[in-house]
Amino acid sequence: MDYRNDKYGNPLSVLGYGCMRFPRKGNRIDMEASEKLVRKAVEAGINYYDTAYIYAGNEAAFGEILEKTGLRDRVNIATKLPHYLIRSREGMEKLFQEELRRLRTDHVDYYLMHMLNDVEKWQQLKEMGVEEWIEEKKRSGQIRQIGFSYHGGTEMFLKILDAYPWDFCQVQYNYLDEHSQAGRRGVEYAHEKGIPVIIMEPLRGGRLVNMLPQKVKELFAAYPVKRSPAEWGLRWLWDQRAITVVLSGMSDEAMLDENLRIANEAQAGELEAHRALYADAVRLINESVRVGCTGCGYCQPCPKGVDIPGVFAAFNRWHGEDKHGAFSDYLKCTTLRKNATGAGNCIGCGKCEAHCPQQIPIRQELAEAGKALETPLYKLIRWGAKHFVRF
Repeated sequence: MDYRNDKYGNPLSVLGYGCMRFPRKGNRIDMEASEKLVRKAVEAGINYYDTAYIYAGNEAAFGEILEKTGLRDRVNIATKLPHYLIRSREGMEKLFQEELRRLRTDHVDYYLMHMLNDVEKWQQLKEMGVEEWIEEKKRSGQIRQIGFSYHGGTEMFLKILDAYPWDFCQVQYNYLDEHSQAGRRGVEYAHEKGIPVIIMEPLRGGRLVNMLPQKVKELFAAYPVKRSPAEWGLRWLWDQRAITVVLSGMSDEAMLDENLRIANEAQAGELEAHRALYADAVRLINESVRVGCTGCGYCQPCPKGVDIPGVFAAFNRWHGEDKHGAFSDYLKCTTLRKNATGAGNCIGCGKCEAHCPQQIPIRQELAEAGKALETPLYKLIRWGAKHFVRF
């Protein structure tokens, strides 16, 4: 297993374990199967394990496994504070202590502000005393390193990076999202600042494996170097020195074995000869995309706060038949902020279109995105989120 160092020189395995997808029996986590996977992963050298407060039953299951196996000292636990449920510093403390009890530990190695998608939300947390709380936890050793996970566009990501001396960050990133979400610009900026980058959604929730257009599958199959679509996707990430850990939700041994093999073989800087393959794959995928937005951000800022690249990324995913994932992306990108940034904010001023290099009819496409994604359920969730964020 290859390792890359965190901000303080501690080695982290390049392959991290996303515990959210532990195997299940019906609605319950399969503890026997999950324990077997964790044991094997630890023995193979994986030392970074990601969970979260809101992953149903996940923290408690992982804590039980660590206690039973005695593996706590061989792993780094990464879990998250659901700041969107917090109204006070006392609330932070209450939820954090609950997480320690669930995980059956006295400290968290890597602690994240979960889905911190808005710098104004960080400002609200500061007013609640989050910075003093973090420092107190770090002094006591209950939190070793502090970071945040992010869903949204590049510009906001850069602002959040600059808002606090973070120890690490976690972003959605893959060869299809190279210029959307935090994007390559955000990943490389974090690296320049010495902030390790943890990757989630390396295969776009399976989009870059199971839901590839037939033309892309044929492209990979015909290529002289024979690798699966999943392997091409993972190697694209490990090729970049700015990336520290790539998370994978491995729910069976076959997936674990395959990812371990790829992680053990992949090296940074090895893909120079294969750049054209990725470019062709992205081009073919984008042929079926509704809006040809590259995520460049020239349309920003919108006078009414619409996150135009974020809206179009979710709309394209919706058009790609991954409607559940698209709806989830849209919620994260537009609601968990002090001010909503969805398509419904558009007043049709046209300022964005004057700056768009792709000459996209942005106003028209925003209207269509709003019709598709701003359903009654979305509006209900947005109303609820607004009341949480207000506090």
